[in-house]
Amino acid sequence: MRENHVSTQIFRTRSAARSWAAWIAAIAIPLMLIAPALWNGYPLLQVDTGGYLARWHEGYLVPSRSTAFGLYLHFGEDSAFWINLGIQALATLWILQLTLRVLGISQPLRLIAISLALALTTALPWLASTLFTDIFAGLSVLALFVLVAHGDRTSTPEKCLLFALTAFAAATHSATLGVLLGLCCIGWIARPFLRGRISVAGLTQGSLTLIAGAAMLLATNFALSGQLAWTPGGYGVAFGRMLQDGIVARYLRDHCPRQQLKLCPYRDQLPATADKFLWGKSVFDRLGRFQGLNDEMSFIVLRSLAEYPAWQAKAALMATAQQLVHVGTGEGTNGWLGHTYGIVERYLPAQLKPMRAAQQQRRQFDFTAINYVHVPVALASMLLAASLFGHGLWRRPLDDLTLLAGTISFALLGNAFICAVISGPHDRYGARMAWLATTVVLIAASRRFTAEDARPATAHGRRDRKSMTPAL
Repeated sequence: MRENHVSTQIFRTRSAARSWAAWIAAIAIPLMLIAPALWNGYPLLQVDTGGYLARWHEGYLVPSRSTAFGLYLHFGEDSAFWINLGIQALATLWILQLTLRVLGISQPLRLIAISLALALTTALPWLASTLFTDIFAGLSVLALFVLVAHGDRTSTPEKCLLFALTAFAAATHSATLGVLLGLCCIGWIARPFLRGRISVAGLTQGSLTLIAGAAMLLATNFALSGQLAWTPGGYGVAFGRMLQDGIVARYLRDHCPRQQLKLCPYRDQLPATADKFLWGKSVFDRLGRFQGLNDEMSFIVLRSLAEYPAWQAKAALMATAQQLVHVGTGEGTNGWLGHTYGIVERYLPAQLKPMRAAQQQRRQFDFTAINYVHVPVALASMLLAASLFGHGLWRRPLDDLTLLAGTISFALLGNAFICAVISGPHDRYGARMAWLATTVVLIAASRRFTAEDARPATAHGRRDRKSMTPAL
């Protein structure tokens, strides 16, 4: 009897400690995630934030600016966008907690430790603190993983929220949609070889999120502009990448004597980079920007693909390799954000005073010291995540961690390929996904250096003894 009483007391003590830890996690982790914005005194802005903010107010489509994300930002205008940061922080907390839970790591203290490590060593808090689409790119990969691979360990409300988050993320950026589409395709191809690890129902639900995301984007485009059309600008961005690689100059040199193209008189004046051509003061402005040059740019892009396939393939592979190592934090937030400032001044004058008082607007951010930590951590994490996946494939049978490491590895590779080939290598594209690799490594470390069995939980948090997953 005495032993039973002692066991009951120990159980109650542990339950109370976990309850307190859960409350601490629910408060501390969101604050950690938006710490940069709290220090800044205002949500962080990005060079392209203004384009999304303006969608509600201008009512027409512009290249590469999702109206779905524009509506999301409009929802938070009256709160000075703090409600948006609250949503981003809570969504991140929930996705991290859910991922750990389905992998059998449901202890709040581990969630706190992993979240703290991510906040100190990755771009995650900077992504969560910024009014931009990038935070949803990584979250959607984890959401899709849980929905597809572990739907049986989640409740119906959780499935609905995962579905909605993934669909919304797909609607915010075409590159995110492309990465999620690639993961679903890999899932369908690999399913026959995974011996039931991925169900048809899970893959179907994951695939339907992409259809829902595309429908969401089309619906918001129609609601705001009256046009049932996809967000424009894809050819223009691809044109910029080909210009940067020298392919456009070669095409103009080969064809201008025979084809009457608007760019022919300026073929010797083209800037060296896509950013200078599309967003700086260049001939692009004189020829009408996207409206005046879109047809010609799409023509050159398609013809260049047909005429220089080997060059295009080599450029794509080199750009992808370069993108994989471009993972620095801060690109787009550490310079003059003139267009975004102008949009805020024109449409949100009440936000001018707090925006101008923020640290970001009073001093130029320098991420050099931060990237001394973030860059090597990101690169090492990517290598380790790929190694975990390779080791799991070699060892067999596949466990949950191997499946997660494979998902993240393919997401990183797909993100690098899509972003580099279409737009060219940028640190922002790498940083928005690299924290996922660090998450995989931290989960592996947590399971490796613990004496407790890592057993997956059911939808209601109970241990699932039938599907025990051995600790690594």
